Amino acid sequence: MSGHSKWSTIKRKKAVTDARRGKIFTQVIREITVAAKMGGGSSETNARLRFAIDKAKACNMPADNIKRAIQKGTGELPGVNYEDAVYEAYGPGGVAIIIETVTDNKNRTISDIRHILERNNGKVAVSGSVAFQFHKKGIILISKSIVPEDDLLSIILDAGAEDMKTEDDEYYIICTPENFETVKQAIETKNIKIESAEIHLVADNTVKVEGKDAENVLKLMEALEEHDDVQKVHANFDIDDKELVRLGTGS
Repeated sequence: MSGHSKWSTIKRKKAVTDARRGKIFTQVIREITVAAKMGGGSSETNARLRFAIDKAKACNMPADNIKRAIQKGTGELPGVNYEDAVYEAYGPGGVAIIIETVTDNKNRTISDIRHILERNNGKVAVSGSVAFQFHKKGIILISKSIVPEDDLLSIILDAGAEDMKTEDDEYYIICTPENFETVKQAIETKNIKIESAEIHLVADNTVKVEGKDAENVLKLMEALEEHDDVQKVHANFDIDDKELVRLGTGS
């Protein structure tokens, strides 16, 4: 697992503060609204909406909130006109970054993103100069304490998963976006609890950063992810476990 994935897992395991939960709710509501706007209000036929609803349920969002977000997306209820916007950037040490946002004002969002990058030794990149380094993958995380490795491997490979790695106390399952739902359902059918399941942009190659660059990269990632319009941030940095601990993000 790359340093970026490792760092994301560490953050996910930490206790979620009330303020952070509010941020997550905002992210998910916007994602549901945009998904419903683009693909309709039925989760049966709209995969993006289905994934967003799954995420909403995972963070204990009330059903009424989910329903209203869908209705705002389909136009049944009045609401803000959100749309997707994706930005490419470079961070400290030449780290490649892709920033996924959902916004009601692209001019405001790009201005804010540029300011965050410049303040943290990064810069906006030309469109296409970063994106080619990443590919979409389904990533599913499962606790190693729940199921034996061989049993889980048999289930996911039969369902079409590409690979499974182990990282600390978790299995890290990788599949194509096309097989993501099939693999996820195969696991759930066996009553195996999933820690998280999402479509991510995974880098083909990573950039090793350490020292001041490592510290600055993590500060930049935190600053980007705290912005209200930002949904996900993907990066190709690799930071050694010992360095993560030194910087106060490890356990």
